[in-house]
Amino acid sequence: MDTPLSTIAVVGLGTMGTGIAEVLARAGREVIGIDISEAAARQAVAALEASTARAVQKGRITEGERHDVLARFRTFSDLQAAADAQLVIEVVPESYEIKQQLFRELDAITSPTAILATGTNALSVTRLAAESQHPERVIGLHFFNPAPAMKLVEVVSSVLTAPPAVEAVTALARELGKEPVAVGDRPGFVADGLLFGYLNQAAAMYEASYASREDIDAAMKLGCGLPMGPLALLDLIGVDTARTVLEAMYSESHDRLHAPAPILKQLSEAGLTGRKSGRGFYTYAATGSQTVVPDAKTPQESSGAAAGRTVRSVGVAGSGTMASGIAEVFAKAGYDVVLAARSQEKADTAKGRIAKSLERSVTKGRLTAEARDETLARVTAAGSLDSFDDVDLAVEAVAEDLAVKQQLFATLDKVCKPGAVLATTTSSLPVVACARATSRPQDVIGMHFFNPAPAMKLVEVVRTVLTDDDVHATVREVCGKIRKHPVDCGDRAGFIVNALLFPYLNNAIKMVGEHYASLDDIDAAMKLGGGYPMGPFELLDVVGLDVSLAIEKVLHSEFRDPGLAPAPLLEHLVAAGCLGRKTGRGFREYARR
Repeated sequence: MDTPLSTIAVVGLGTMGTGIAEVLARAGREVIGIDISEAAARQAVAALEASTARAVQKGRITEGERHDVLARFRTFSDLQAAADAQLVIEVVPESYEIKQQLFRELDAITSPTAILATGTNALSVTRLAAESQHPERVIGLHFFNPAPAMKLVEVVSSVLTAPPAVEAVTALARELGKEPVAVGDRPGFVADGLLFGYLNQAAAMYEASYASREDIDAAMKLGCGLPMGPLALLDLIGVDTARTVLEAMYSESHDRLHAPAPILKQLSEAGLTGRKSGRGFYTYAATGSQTVVPDAKTPQESSGAAAGRTVRSVGVAGSGTMASGIAEVFAKAGYDVVLAARSQEKADTAKGRIAKSLERSVTKGRLTAEARDETLARVTAAGSLDSFDDVDLAVEAVAEDLAVKQQLFATLDKVCKPGAVLATTTSSLPVVACARATSRPQDVIGMHFFNPAPAMKLVEVVRTVLTDDDVHATVREVCGKIRKHPVDCGDRAGFIVNALLFPYLNNAIKMVGEHYASLDDIDAAMKLGGGYPMGPFELLDVVGLDVSLAIEKVLHSEFRDPGLAPAPLLEHLVAAGCLGRKTGRGFREYARR
């Protein structure tokens, strides 16, 4: 295993195998591509020719370098071609039977010192290693798709893997320009272990008709900054592949969050496996296409939809960052805004925060000085809710405490004129409980903005069983005027975003609590392997561990799923007063301001 890994065989020349071969050839390795399908081999060569041609056009490599890369990649249909390889990477179908047979054959072909790596993301590396005559040389080497672009490589050791094998492939990953993360052997490893539970919950949410596929995907892209929505991502990965990964995860964890949603089985068995078949959760222009085309489930503009109520003025209740941000959004859109707090001083402070925000926009060239002055002039700071007597829409953004909100809604009921729409920005509390504090629950709706409100495009529109159609229509129309993207969902814990986000965060905490992986490795895995803008622990510290724990408790209480119980480590940190950036310490420590 001390031999330099200069000749590497890649067995299986599908999309992933071809991508790995390209990465290796570009890094100067001699690459032996092996596939029983000569058509797959030809396609792999064509893909490498096309990608290197694009690289030449973009000035990333010279024509001579392209020629060298192509010369280093040879393809074969016989496994015997791997005889001289110092490393063999298999990327064949996710089946124990297929992979185990491959390892038995490689034992008879390769040198005993050659390292055998599996590219599995769902199967047990230990179980595969046990089939080899030399289990100490078997290791997991999990690249992410597309391999040339994605920086993460998970290096997976079994209890049988020899340390020199780990060191050799880790060094190789770094030489390839990748970020290796060392993990133990369990289905899904780090990135997919967190990702697929989230994808499964999104599929279950859609299957329950809680929200449309378009709204679920838009919510996670706009609310969390993800590059793709979960259902579109399932179509890209392959619905059948996702089901296989989840089955493997569930067989070990017995966590209901990993039990594949029935819709995954239904789609898989119908051959609707996503982009590769031309249809999955969405319908595509052709097999393998990424272009979504309308189908029977594509939302249609209904000509018979209720008309909304007229909204000219808006009241925003609260004095915190969210309240001032929401008030700024409405004022920028041309609405007259009353910003009310418990005292005139607090209201003036909140308006001052808007002034500072607008000034920053002017400094950055996003807003003219004239527009700044006009926007600020539309905001009236008030020390009492009595000033809401003539608003058409009242939005509360006070503390996330049901008793506080109910008391406020009881006051709004008395103060606001008949026909005014009353909205709550709650992220976790039942909207109907706020509605029942009034004598007009039909006028109450959820309008969940995301922080910071001026920047975040998403608004979750939450109607209760009592909300009138014209109230729902009003809020959607208003969202359009303030340039926000509305997504519809029902009145249940977490709505869309938090119901999918926080179980994922909770599972990341469990990984650390079980000493499976470090904070840094998990954060790196999700940023580099999943394209997340922040790792789970970075995000938890920003959100606040106390806020996160409260949401986890609400989700667990509503859905009664043992897998949603807050991770003990989260509870311990909150009990210790380690709440994240706001206290200077959470999962990590921060410099005091």
